[in-house]
Amino acid sequence: IKSAIELELARNGQVFFIHNRVETIEAIAALVQRIVPHARIAIGHGQMNEKQMEQVMLDFIDYKYDILVATTIIENGIDIPRANTIIINRADNYGLSQLYQLRGRVGRSNRRAYSYLLIPSELELTPIARKRLSAIREFSDLGAGFRIAALDLELRGAGNILGGQQSGQLDALGFDLYTKMLERTIAEIRGEEIADETNVSINLGVDVSIPKDYIQETNQRLRTYKRISSAESDAALSQIHKEIEDRYGKIPGSVENLFAYGRLRKLAEALRILSVDKTADGFAVKLGENAKVAPEKLMTFLAENERAVFSPSGILRAISGSENPIEAARRCLEAIRKS
Repeated sequence: IKSAIELELARNGQVFFIHNRVETIEAIAALVQRIVPHARIAIGHGQMNEKQMEQVMLDFIDYKYDILVATTIIENGIDIPRANTIIINRADNYGLSQLYQLRGRVGRSNRRAYSYLLIPSELELTPIARKRLSAIREFSDLGAGFRIAALDLELRGAGNILGGQQSGQLDALGFDLYTKMLERTIAEIRGEEIADETNVSINLGVDVSIPKDYIQETNQRLRTYKRISSAESDAALSQIHKEIEDRYGKIPGSVENLFAYGRLRKLAEALRILSVDKTADGFAVKLGENAKVAPEKLMTFLAENERAVFSPSGILRAISGSENPIEAARRCLEAIRKS
């Protein structure tokens, strides 16, 4: 470790030291400091607040630190040409694709880069861990990503529905959707009645995008869109909200709208609403044939909102005023839902 760090520092470079346990990261940083006393060391992890983490990264980019001891929070979106050595502690605990991602954090300039994987005695490694480490050492040329992915699939297995291996395309599909499809299939086999799903169309003219400067990696943005859209409950959305804020910092307004949109969609599906559309001064809610709306609550809503109108064709029109249309529509549905 000492030789690897000093080799990098001797050419005025910087080092990533990856340790993926927040509870012991400070002790590891202290150990690294003892190994190279003259080095300037910073610590970064996902439990730091947004400003702290941002300042650490800016200071590291500005070369105020020589070594960044961090968790895998740096595996995406970090591009620092001066950092060309990465040391990964207990590399045997990482997946193959994750090791490949981490290794890609260095070598972003014309300098030769070095990646060191720290492991316990090879006698303590599992056969799968040995194969992963051997593969990451072997596949170091350009274009190795596909071979890494193929081997990762081979090592983890393509998945079998009644066994313990649930990998393959599960991540692309999403666990919630996978579970829903599995439940529907089992219900069909048992001959149980399956309720028709309501596909809600929502168009309220509100920005619900994830800015590129908030989540820079395209695949991570797409994955976040997918997670939010497939969340099955408000609790699941709240958990995703917490994780995103912890990882990327304060959530912008358009992303908050995306979460509100997700909550509105789940509520509309539960009430069997067909569509929620923007109008000139508010929104229009089209009820499905078997909408779970309480007539007495609908009458109360119309009485309390003088400019609200309900047509015989099953369309409820209401005014949102200065309120966010998504929140106004959600309050409307909450007010008329059948208990």
